[in-house]
Amino acid sequence: MSQIRIVILGGGPGGYEAALVAAEHGADVSIVSKDGLGGNSVLWDCVPSKALVSSAEAMGWMPLAHRLGVRLPSGADIAARATVDMRVVMERVQALSRDQSEDIAKRVLSEGVRLVEGVGRLAGREVVEVACPDDRTRVLHADVVLVATGSNPRVLPFARPDGERVFTARELFALQEVPEQLVVVGSGATGAEYAHAFARFGSSVHLISSRSQILPSEDPDAAALIEDSFERWGMTIHRQRRAVDMERGADGVRVKIGEDEWIEGTHALYCVGQVPSSRGLGLEAAGVELGAGGAIPVDGVSRTNVYTIYAAGDVTGGIMLATTAAMQGRIAMWHALGAAVAPLRRDAIAACIFTHPEVASVGMNAVKAQSSQLPIETVRLPLASNSRAKMAERTDGFVKIHAMQGSGTVLGGLVVSDRASELITPLSVAVFNRLSVSQLAYAFSIYPSLSGSVHETARLLMDRLA
Repeated sequence: MSQIRIVILGGGPGGYEAALVAAEHGADVSIVSKDGLGGNSVLWDCVPSKALVSSAEAMGWMPLAHRLGVRLPSGADIAARATVDMRVVMERVQALSRDQSEDIAKRVLSEGVRLVEGVGRLAGREVVEVACPDDRTRVLHADVVLVATGSNPRVLPFARPDGERVFTARELFALQEVPEQLVVVGSGATGAEYAHAFARFGSSVHLISSRSQILPSEDPDAAALIEDSFERWGMTIHRQRRAVDMERGADGVRVKIGEDEWIEGTHALYCVGQVPSSRGLGLEAAGVELGAGGAIPVDGVSRTNVYTIYAAGDVTGGIMLATTAAMQGRIAMWHALGAAVAPLRRDAIAACIFTHPEVASVGMNAVKAQSSQLPIETVRLPLASNSRAKMAERTDGFVKIHAMQGSGTVLGGLVVSDRASELITPLSVAVFNRLSVSQLAYAFSIYPSLSGSVHETARLLMDRLA
């Protein structure tokens, strides 16, 4: 029996994770990518942005050092002497991205996957044409095609990025100096992360939010806590304002956020969403339906309306997370190759915003819990009494768990704390496996640890449900 031929358009998490699964199942696999493996996640988004945040967190520790007894030999406060070398920060960020991309390529090649450099498009349901860098066109035949081409930053018509004064997250890593005054437009996860990082680097940050509260998709309690943290670091938040125009000058920019209201800065960063990268792929000619904004609608196993064509990741719209893309890609290949597979569990997706404190969540959130017709009980436990948090002077935050009355099934959870991205894991396991709060509460945790607050919250909720 001949091998099933699979061609994957895009080398991000949806693409390379799918390739690994397909190769493990004996398929003949080709990945078409023009930028190297890793996609947005590794090259321009998750890896570089979180590496940047790590440098910002190093600056964030400085004000605590004096209280923790760490200071210079002269007795001076370290925070007063610390500076940021943005050139070095960005060189490290870009090096980490390159290294991660190369590591992924080595892993994929070791599994026998074929890498084809270029831009691919469908020339029918079973043919992919690749425009190669040497101007040749290469033709690949496929039994199954996976479209995992990701997304690109949305660009407002009056704010075209120039890589000098005006940026989206794609161009930002060309910065060589800390912006003196940074205007960040957009207060979702990406805007909040960058606003947080540059405030710690010493920029005077103005954050433009179209809503009455930043992080509009998150738990309101979490958003309020992050707002308080931002403002304590000197950030100015402009609520219920939208960027409607911009002017550039030799020394800076002016962003118009109202009828006669302008915000001046040396630089502007626009984080106003992502647009699925579905144009020019030949999807219409292959019969693939497109949804709003160019997103590709898929079912629970990542299949489009054409049964041999699948799609994964940002190009499908919806929740644009690297982990979601990777899972969609894996599920697509398991399904296409006849392996046992369950549909994507959208009710069990975990996510994190890497501000300080971090905001990590899984499953049902507070808004859905309050509006649900189900009998749901919620407990929130502040970190103020956690001994490990007090040792590290990191008591800003809380744990919140939502559970079903009667069965005690964990439906969702939220952790707002230092390293929340790690602490959400037990709640993610509980939601995915539909565990009860008693099962979570009876598990052991370490003392002293931040994770102890997750178990303590579960115990409080268990008692309330008894």
